[in-house]
Amino acid sequence: MERSFAKEVQALKKGDGEVFEGEGILAVTKAALQSGVSYVGGYQGSPVSHLVDVLSDAKDIMDEYGVHLEICANEAGAASMLGASVNYPIRGLVTWKSTVGTNVASDALSNLSSTGVIGGAVVVIGEDYGEGASIIQERSHAFAMKSSLWMLDPRPNLNSMVNTVEKAFELSEASNAPVMVMLRILACHVQGRFTAKDNKHGRFSGNNKIDSPDFDYQRLAMAPATYNQEKSKWEHRFPAAIDFIRREKMNEFFDGDMKDIGIICQGGLYNTVMRGLEEIGLADGYGNSKVPIYCLNVTYPLVDDEVTDFCAGKDHVLVVEEGHPEYIEQQITVALRRADVQTKVWGKGPFPMAGQYTSGVIQTGLAKWIDEIKPEGADVDRAVAHAEHIGSLSGKAIAYLGTQVPMRPPTFCTGCPERPVFSAISLMEKDLGKTHISADIGCHTFSTLPPFNLGNTVLGYGLGLASSTGIAPNFSKRVISIMGDGGFWHNGLSTGISSSLSNKNDSVLIIMKNGYTSATGWQGVPSTPKDGNFDQSDMSIEETLNSMGVKWMRKVRTYSVGKMVKTLKQAMTTAEKGLKVIIAESECMLAKQRRVKAERAERLKAGKRAVRERFGIDDDVCTGDHSCIRLSGCPSLTIKANPDPLRTDPIAHVNTGCVGCGLCGEIAHAAILCPSFYRAEIVYNPNMVERVFSGIRKAMIRPFMTGEAIRLTDPLPGVMEQEEAAKAA
Repeated sequence: MERSFAKEVQALKKGDGEVFEGEGILAVTKAALQSGVSYVGGYQGSPVSHLVDVLSDAKDIMDEYGVHLEICANEAGAASMLGASVNYPIRGLVTWKSTVGTNVASDALSNLSSTGVIGGAVVVIGEDYGEGASIIQERSHAFAMKSSLWMLDPRPNLNSMVNTVEKAFELSEASNAPVMVMLRILACHVQGRFTAKDNKHGRFSGNNKIDSPDFDYQRLAMAPATYNQEKSKWEHRFPAAIDFIRREKMNEFFDGDMKDIGIICQGGLYNTVMRGLEEIGLADGYGNSKVPIYCLNVTYPLVDDEVTDFCAGKDHVLVVEEGHPEYIEQQITVALRRADVQTKVWGKGPFPMAGQYTSGVIQTGLAKWIDEIKPEGADVDRAVAHAEHIGSLSGKAIAYLGTQVPMRPPTFCTGCPERPVFSAISLMEKDLGKTHISADIGCHTFSTLPPFNLGNTVLGYGLGLASSTGIAPNFSKRVISIMGDGGFWHNGLSTGISSSLSNKNDSVLIIMKNGYTSATGWQGVPSTPKDGNFDQSDMSIEETLNSMGVKWMRKVRTYSVGKMVKTLKQAMTTAEKGLKVIIAESECMLAKQRRVKAERAERLKAGKRAVRERFGIDDDVCTGDHSCIRLSGCPSLTIKANPDPLRTDPIAHVNTGCVGCGLCGEIAHAAILCPSFYRAEIVYNPNMVERVFSGIRKAMIRPFMTGEAIRLTDPLPGVMEQEEAAKAA
């Protein structure tokens, strides 16, 4: 996992009246336990990966309450878990990243929403939208509307989030429908406190199991039952949901002095709206607004009479709705016109149609609206001046810097085992020419960015091979598809590999076997190695491929660039037809370094010998052509001023971030670049033989060293050991 919650999860034990402090996603877990949840499942993905991580660290608490945790193979598997609540009065919660995860889960969700549920069924979705997102920009709201799933969007404070999750279970049972709780990135990581309640045992759980099965054909998503289920949605479930939302006051009204205007906002945007109003003089820092606000903690379904009651008597209402299309704004407008309420509705216009509603965007939109309607009691000049100030900040920054702020695209981690594969592809293409590359979701998608610029299409997680089947028969060369081991187990095995073998496709597949789903926080997969040993994995990618009938398969250590280039050329040129699979194997460097650093720290603490590898570049040999940087893109490879006064080109340099993966040296050898790279072993607590040889070498070299070189090579005794121990700790 990206981080451990071993200490934080102890707060999940807090009982009634105690103060709970922590992160948003931890509070959601506490809310589930307070609600008497019986089973939890999910698939990792930003920004809700930590929900599964928290539950994994809280195994003892889960066992105490008989709560089952399932680390699902994909989002469809997670959604299918909620089938337990179709026939039995047990509560379940599942989670995944949306919208892409919801797309994967859509088959199960559509059937679930048709049959309805008896026990509370809650989906916590991470709405990965906006500037911090890593996926396509879509909204989950459309899916909720399509399948009649109720969608909650709580205000981003822990009290509201916990209350909303608890109410979600109750709403689900009151209306016999699944409920989605939408959490944005910032809400997942918001810090705060709330007054805890006692955790509850589920009605049925691992500690109190169901005795006999329940069969009811009307609860199967099969005709003719589906016709009755569709009828039930609108004759029972929808009205029951509306009654519950209204009765429990799930949406919130905040009064204000300016009675002629109002704001309707999504719950997740409430804090940002309040900050914007404060900036233009229409609210204070204590949460008191001059403008009345109707906060939608439930964004679907809308309660029409609440909307009309809020808007009645007002001249103008502003709808703050992130994303497109403007579903909520349209529904509000229709509700008002049907009730013959003539309040003018604003929304898209002052606010942009698309993009994340950041603080600056909302402040500018509010100012535009105030300037347009000029309400009594508002300082219009202040609002306009503030908007102009925000708009001028970018220009001032550019003027100060003298140029546009340079882009800083994401890249592979230092020492990432996937980087050398793309270096090898670049070298292969120099000899065989360019080919089409079907990329995939994961860390390896960074290959599409400089310096590699490799990857022509990205169609979905585990779909790299499947997305190549249209181009492969129509391309002059064999195409290359990329797939991570996470994608392999998630979707690639069934969707790509089985289909390719069945259709006898002739292409090349590279499986990045780094042992983890690294892109979403270093979670395990079925083939995760034990202490770095892939032979001790629970499941084997190679054996799985063999069982499916893959004939041409090669496994290559990713850092062996020369061997990888040779293997790629063989795959691209062999006369053998069919799918050719190259398994690029090396453990994720983040996982390796966390383990190795801890082991090294223990050895240093015990006074034992420890070794750390570093690579460097000889300043006198480097020519400064920087081919090594262009071919590897390693963050630890940079440039520095040339020490030779007769040469003006800066030379390459390896900074202190180097983890000793050896890629730079491998590339230099495979690409026949230059001999300037060298490998050094930093030895801590050396043995007697090493000390003697080190003394002899220093004595021989010292007469030829400069004063600065001597100073750098003669640190105080024990300094390096202390620094290394501190870093590891």
